[in-house]
Amino acid sequence: MKKLIAQIMKFGVVGVIAFVIDYGLMVLLTEAFGVNYLISATVSFAVSVTFNYFASMRYVFRHKEGMSKRREFVIFVVLSVIGLGINDLIMWLGTDLGGISYLITKLVATFIVMVWNFVTRKRFLDAGDEPILDDLE
Repeated sequence: MKKLIAQIMKFGVVGVIAFVIDYGLMVLLTEAFGVNYLISATVSFAVSVTFNYFASMRYVFRHKEGMSKRREFVIFVVLSVIGLGINDLIMWLGTDLGGISYLITKLVATFIVMVWNFVTRKRFLDAGDEPILDDLE
């Protein structure tokens, strides 16, 4: 359990940095350059995912032996694209349908996608000794 908590803490640090990149770039593109919030949210998400891959695979998760870096990256990107879909859906639902500021909606989307990212990356990319469900028991 201690290893899982330490891993979640590292994931949190990487996640905070990725969030600053994601949120900051989204606001910059939307407010300074007039880019539609869904486009800016997508661009900023993609930039932060690139950072997140390198930081997560270096500091948070252990490389699975026998898995090529290319396959690891592809899995990371596929999981991230699903996360992007979740992100953009929440952004659209909250902002367009719910009338909530995109700045607030992004915070909710970030939390939900963060949980998705940790659980799926732990499951598919981490060479940890036990599956995540065993760690939580």
